[in-house]
Amino acid sequence: MRVGFIGLGNQGGPMARRIIESGFPTTLWARRPASVAAFDDTPATIADSPAELAAASDLICLCVVRESDIDEVAGGEHGLLAGVMPGSVIAVHSTVHPDTCKSLAKKADAKGVSVIDAPVSGGGPAAAERRLVVMVGGDADTVESCRPVFETYGDPVVHLGELGTGQTAKLLNNLLFTAQLGTAATALWLAQSLGIAGERLVEVVARSSGNSFALNALRGIGGLDRLAGMAGPLLQKDVRLIGDLITAVGADGGAVLAAADAALTLMDHPR
Repeated sequence: MRVGFIGLGNQGGPMARRIIESGFPTTLWARRPASVAAFDDTPATIADSPAELAAASDLICLCVVRESDIDEVAGGEHGLLAGVMPGSVIAVHSTVHPDTCKSLAKKADAKGVSVIDAPVSGGGPAAAERRLVVMVGGDADTVESCRPVFETYGDPVVHLGELGTGQTAKLLNNLLFTAQLGTAATALWLAQSLGIAGERLVEVVARSSGNSFALNALRGIGGLDRLAGMAGPLLQKDVRLIGDLITAVGADGGAVLAAADAALTLMDHPR
């Protein structure tokens, strides 16, 4: 399978490198020359445009940041859809609204091209160590055809269901993480107010029933204010997106949405 990869940032860069190191013929494209220059030590081919990349690829992986980035890369005279070949697959690794993937799928279908959504969780180091969680939505046969590529950087690779379910699972994961961040940050603040050093509390809780990924993330990064500066805007986006999905189906997000909103407030106004 020939693979094209667009989105060579902190997350996508290590993913692309794992694909290349696993022996898949790979074509790369990026807006910034520095992004592709990092792959000068690999046999990857560098395309002059998304259209050129698409024409040379059986599987096109997108790991860009925003919905607008997907629209920009896919559309236009030099976009993916201008060069994509019938029978190929576009995999959206970005975390976006499920409807963004469905809209892209409608356009791609006219070209005889399939779209699957495959957002990931774990970060660049996890990709390098082949332990990203890959959450996939789309046609089962299409997903299976792409699995060997996904498994170069992911374990597990989980098929959730139809197109869009991968994004929904990722958004629910990030909703839970955001809610837990608020709870963990409040517990640390209470510890200090009650005369216990936050680091000592983490040492205890990390080995007890109250342990959580969020608590350890706060310890590792140096507190909620630092994490907010690095990931706050992305978490705000994801909580808004899952809130829209919950409202659209008439469900009640209840306590978890309230906790996530409280956590985002804490990020904006840390104690």
